[in-house]
Amino acid sequence: MSFSRLRRSAAASVRGLPAQFWWLWTSTLISRLGAFVATFLALYLTAERGFSASYAGLVVALFGLGGAVASVTAGVLTDRLGRRPTMLAAQCSAAVCIAVLGFMERPVLIAALTFLVGLTSNASRPAVQAMLADVVAPADRVRAFALNYWAINLGFAVSSTAAGLIAQYSYHALFLGEATMLLCCAAVVAVKLPETRPERDGGATAGQDGGGADAARISVGTVLRDKRFMAVVALNLLVALAFLQTFTALPISMGRAGFSSADFGTVIALNGLLIVVLQIPLTRLIEHRAPAGLLTLSSLLVGWGLGIQAFAGSTLALYVVALCVWTLGEMINSPTQMGLVVRLSPLHGRGRYQGMFNLSFGVASLVGPLIGGVVIDRYGPPTLWGGTAVIGTLTAVGYGLLLRRLPAEQPTAEAVIAGDLGGEAARPDATHA
Repeated sequence: MSFSRLRRSAAASVRGLPAQFWWLWTSTLISRLGAFVATFLALYLTAERGFSASYAGLVVALFGLGGAVASVTAGVLTDRLGRRPTMLAAQCSAAVCIAVLGFMERPVLIAALTFLVGLTSNASRPAVQAMLADVVAPADRVRAFALNYWAINLGFAVSSTAAGLIAQYSYHALFLGEATMLLCCAAVVAVKLPETRPERDGGATAGQDGGGADAARISVGTVLRDKRFMAVVALNLLVALAFLQTFTALPISMGRAGFSSADFGTVIALNGLLIVVLQIPLTRLIEHRAPAGLLTLSSLLVGWGLGIQAFAGSTLALYVVALCVWTLGEMINSPTQMGLVVRLSPLHGRGRYQGMFNLSFGVASLVGPLIGGVVIDRYGPPTLWGGTAVIGTLTAVGYGLLLRRLPAEQPTAEAVIAGDLGGEAARPDATHA
């Protein structure tokens, strides 16, 4: 593809999105440029502090537990208090908790602070996703989620490489650096992002059922009773269980194979680099395709890509090959999955629906490190990576069965969402500050 065609493709990908989306995008980029701690926490605990893989798995699991609690509670706060105050409270409190965690010495205090870091650092996610859905027109949402994910990985590519080098000199600098970046992110939200929560008029519609529902009656119970949506959450949980091993089991595996923190940082930064280069053109190929085949394919790529690492041993090139495979699955999965979640969410319940969806990541962050640490200690890394291939296969079958039963209902869900937010209601001047 020529440079001029690439330039036209990039211009088409960013055209037509409201200014508020770009400030939200900027805040996401800033936060991810400083996302040092979660990526290197397992390596910090094992290589720097000398704790076992099982303890590191437990601590990272507490991070996941905090995220699970935050998903539901922050989802409710997003709908009740608003998107903006939820983001500000989460980002400021996360900055404080991360800064303090870097100076903790006792194992019990490290574990407790890690739980609080998981709670506060994940609390802004439902609000960010709900605000994005508020300000972007339905036809542009997959593209907008892809661009937001692109910002996440642009920041991740930079932060992973920098953190790997900084960690060789001072882990304390990682904790303080992330806290500073979170405060900068909160400043952008405070100055540039007005509130977008829709007015409660009693006329919200449950996107997945096509039936009317009073906004005040949408609760966590409403989400739990939505069988179609909860099936999507369950399948995402399986994908996340496999994928999140890249942040806990992968650095431990590479450390045991003799690789340094800089080696791991360089390899994992390639994940972000690939997404930065390929996510936008790939999204233009998939954004108007049905999710069934996309989510089935992405599950296989993630599961079997991670499974390649069972044969990597001390060969860095195989880790790179594996990363390229599971990164492709990640790029397909994320915008497709987020677009599906918005389509299945009622207008006035977006925070709760996004919170429940993010709960799957929180539960995976809780359970995954525990499983990963124990399996590595008892059976070794190859057994763990073989298990991810099995999970990927099961998830692919699940998506195939679930979405095969949904084709007749998908247009109704999309039409209802478009009816709620189509036309002028989707534009930035229709949102209220």
